[in-house]
Amino acid sequence: MHMHDVDEELVEAAAEVARTRCRGDNHTMAAAARATDGRIITGVNAYHFTGGPCAELVVVGAAAAQGAHDLETIVAVGDRDRGVVPPCGRCRQALLDYFPALEVIVATPTGLRAVPVSDLLPHTYIWAYHQLDTPS
Repeated sequence: MHMHDVDEELVEAAAEVARTRCRGDNHTMAAAARATDGRIITGVNAYHFTGGPCAELVVVGAAAAQGAHDLETIVAVGDRDRGVVPPCGRCRQALLDYFPALEVIVATPTGLRAVPVSDLLPHTYIWAYHQLDTPS
C-alpha cells in the first residue's frame, strides 16, 4: 500500500464539522476534501433508510456545485469523537470512478496515512479507463 503525508488541515476541517454540525442520527459523519486549487470542501452524510448519501458523496456534489471539479484528497470523520473512518465500499467505487488519482486519508495501526483510492479497491474495474474517447 502506498502511503503519503497526511493533510492535517483537511482532517481538522472534517473533525470540526463532525463536532459542530453532526447532530442526531441523520448526520453522523463529516467529510472534507481538498480541491486541486487548494480549497477545502466539507459536507455531512444524510442518513436515511432508503440509502441516503455518505458524507464523501455529499462532498463530491458540493464540490461540483462550487466549481471544484477535481479533488486531490478526502477524509471522513465520525461524530462523537470516533475519529477518521474509512469510506464504505460504495464510496470507494464512486470516488475511484470520479477521481482515479484521489488520495484518501485512513487510520492505520501506525497512525493516519493518505493512500491512493485505487489501493482501497485492488483489482477493480476502473470506469474511466473503459470509456471510449469522444470524437473531436
